[in-house]
Amino acid sequence: MKVCVIGATGHINYVINGLKMVRQARLVGAAPGSPGESVEKVLMSATRQGVADELRLYGDYRDMLDQVKPDVVAIACHFGDHAKVAAEVLRRGIHLFIEKPLATTLEDLYAMRELHARFGVQLSAMFGIRYTAPFLTAWQAVQEGAVGDIRLMHAQKSYKLGTRGPSFHRRETYGGTIPWVGIHAIDWLRWFSGGTFETVYASHSTRSNRGHGELETTAACHFTMSNDVMATVSIDYLRPEHADSHGDDRIRIAGSEGVLEVVGGRVWLTNGEQSGTRELPLLPEEEIFADFIRQIRSGAAGRVSAEDAFLSTEACLMARQSADERRLVHFSERMI
Repeated sequence: MKVCVIGATGHINYVINGLKMVRQARLVGAAPGSPGESVEKVLMSATRQGVADELRLYGDYRDMLDQVKPDVVAIACHFGDHAKVAAEVLRRGIHLFIEKPLATTLEDLYAMRELHARFGVQLSAMFGIRYTAPFLTAWQAVQEGAVGDIRLMHAQKSYKLGTRGPSFHRRETYGGTIPWVGIHAIDWLRWFSGGTFETVYASHSTRSNRGHGELETTAACHFTMSNDVMATVSIDYLRPEHADSHGDDRIRIAGSEGVLEVVGGRVWLTNGEQSGTRELPLLPEEEIFADFIRQIRSGAAGRVSAEDAFLSTEACLMARQSADERRLVHFSERMI
């Protein structure tokens, strides 16, 4: 199975790490997907991990697609170019593993969805946090009824800002902090509850972004979901530079029978099974790209379906619309 990578702005480490586990797949090509982008990072990472033996670098991703005819393509270029590059991949009938958000406009997202339906290939998004030990453990506990009927959720994404490249400075190429950072947390809401979004009211601000142009440093979203579930998300680039990790990912799920929290990479549960709050033992971490390759080979559903990818991206773009327009947005307003 031949694998190519387009771009090096996103999480190409998912691909490299997955290839180490799935020897039937070979990395054979890499090319930039956006103007000014370099894919030397792909070569360096693949060489370091021992999966670069057949890797060749190309100057134009369309030439690479036509010459190599890969079975799988991973897209990780500038976020505003995701939809344009994905269209070229989908039209060639190639399976697609794509960085989030899938698109930075609703029009591009719906066009991509139509292409995916027409060509019938496998598609998954880089929602890699689903595969980490604490979130897998928390999700499994919720599926087993640990908190009963979910009534309320709050998710947090907090990152260090650092120094971001020029593509992060403009909405046209970046897409916004809600779609880039917040999409993980918004995806968790659907993943844990199994519900659908009904309304969203969101806010965001560029204040204190230390010269990063149009990049929003803070955002907050309030969703109403099916079955009267209420869910909030907080998103920021305010994590101090001296913090012990780049990100601080959290979720709190309150249900009719208990409360579960993921904090600091640990999972805490309080319910009627025993007194007090107990820490749950962590399940093993999994590899997202290896899961996608298994999905292609076996036809069995992976942890991140195409529907997950499309609906979570849509929710982020509608939340961004709410923040831009400072109004409540109903999901009944969607274009499809």
